[in-house]
Amino acid sequence: MRKSHDSVFTVGIGGAAGDGIRESGSTLGAILTELGYESFMSFTYPSLIRGGHNFARITFSKDKVYSDHEALDVMIALNEESVVFHRAEMAENSVVMADTFEQADLDVLKDKALVIPMQAKAKEINAPAITRNSMALGALCYLLDLDFDLMQKVLGDVFKNKMPEMNIKLADAGYQLLKAKGFKHSKKIQPSQEKKQFVDGNEAFGRGLVAAGLDFYVGYPMTPATTILQYLAGAAQKAAQSPEREIGSNLRVIQPESELSVINMALGMSYAGKRVAIGSASGGFALMQEAFSCAGMAELPLVVAVSQRQAPATGLPTYSSQTDLRFVIHAGHGEFPRIVVAPGDGEEAFKLGADALNLAWKYQLPVIVLLDKIISEHITSCDLKTDAIKIDRGLILTAADNYGRYQITSDGISPIAFPGTSNAVVKVTSYEHDQNGITVDDPDATKAMLNKRFAKSDRLKKSLGDQETVKVYGDRLSKDVVVFWGSTKGPVLESARYLKKKVKFVQIVWLEPFDVKRVAKELAGVRRIINIECNHDAQMANLIREKTGIEVTDKILKFDSRPFEPVALAEEINKSLGEASRDLAR
Repeated sequence: MRKSHDSVFTVGIGGAAGDGIRESGSTLGAILTELGYESFMSFTYPSLIRGGHNFARITFSKDKVYSDHEALDVMIALNEESVVFHRAEMAENSVVMADTFEQADLDVLKDKALVIPMQAKAKEINAPAITRNSMALGALCYLLDLDFDLMQKVLGDVFKNKMPEMNIKLADAGYQLLKAKGFKHSKKIQPSQEKKQFVDGNEAFGRGLVAAGLDFYVGYPMTPATTILQYLAGAAQKAAQSPEREIGSNLRVIQPESELSVINMALGMSYAGKRVAIGSASGGFALMQEAFSCAGMAELPLVVAVSQRQAPATGLPTYSSQTDLRFVIHAGHGEFPRIVVAPGDGEEAFKLGADALNLAWKYQLPVIVLLDKIISEHITSCDLKTDAIKIDRGLILTAADNYGRYQITSDGISPIAFPGTSNAVVKVTSYEHDQNGITVDDPDATKAMLNKRFAKSDRLKKSLGDQETVKVYGDRLSKDVVVFWGSTKGPVLESARYLKKKVKFVQIVWLEPFDVKRVAKELAGVRRIINIECNHDAQMANLIREKTGIEVTDKILKFDSRPFEPVALAEEINKSLGEASRDLAR
């Protein structure tokens, strides 16, 4: 049995594809978030059209929860497979809820087994089998001493278009069943009462885009970026049907026939003056390289969401990795400036989504927001402040005589006009060109325009102090530093509960341009630098050495397509803190 931390509580829900595992987990997370808990939900599933084991894991606390925990305090098992696969994850005082148990399970689980007749109750009220999960959720609410009325309200909201009466009736039956037994879990976690929103990273990213004035989103479905497309399509439809003019009411979402069409269509929209974003997994973005390079040459503002999954090739489509850092900072052929940022959670995905759109238009270049399966599809309690987002539309002309789209300026940023602007002929091209957009091939003009484009990069680097390129947590005076980026933020910060020494945590948010000055400052004069990331080649450690000359002393790497688990990660960090520098490849 696993040891569960006293300040967190973890619930697992397991079943087959079609059992509504994600829906059940997100419903529970919504209830907990509404009650004021900090919650984190992971969801794992195989790359199958039908079949395979699905599992949701929800960890909650009154304090910030950065990652889920492996040790289960309660498990809802909708099939026998769930008990078999996750039995070893049971905590000391855990409870397992299921319809029935095999004798072998009863022998092993003993008093942990709690029978909830979900299928029988669903059949009794003529409800579809998938609704039986709600009975387990109701039983769980009583087990955890959660608010009964709030449970009914949230269930009604979640299932308002999916048989709300049946789901609420089944939840009530589960709640009353355990109430009659008088059985509650011995472990109690108090809420903080600070209510947030329970959203996944793709939705948070989409909300950030909308808040920053997104006009068009173009995407082709590819896990794990698909739900950006789904969320924004739903948001656009809802806004269009609203009687009030609200943020996003002008948003249009398009799914063309391929990734090639996605980016080329987006470049046309950008040329026409529309704030546009696109998204795909790394494999889809790989198909876009020629057009991405065109965005650099033509200086067309564009936001690209790239959500990583385990690769290369098709890889493991529904599992995660951090293997594309080098790919995206060097994406496209030729040399041209771009921005690459990597959020570490939903709140950062929201803010950086908005920042990306503003930066793309301010500097007239492509901006990549590097996500991954963990950020994209896992759900957390977030505080998304839409009213804090400002819209920067850049240097736009409303009228122009003798207009040159690529006018050379001191900072490389040309005034921009769009087709239809009074007196302006707007020419853009994928060829090298002069200030008017006319094709050239002589060396002096070529050098002048290349310098012009990179002048923007120089200005951008000088303004890095205005951006949150690096974040620091923990003991800022510690000589032991843990460095991380992207979704490893969750398990790294969650592991702090278990560390034997105080350390300084450094999160690198901006990958390109790399904030050499700030990173070097945070790593200067330290005794040990522990680099943590989910790839084989320690891509961030190598980038730090390349940009700053600083050598990482220790590396903790994971490349099996699964994220770090905070307790196991803490054990590795503790070993590294207590031993000579070494690589801990797993």
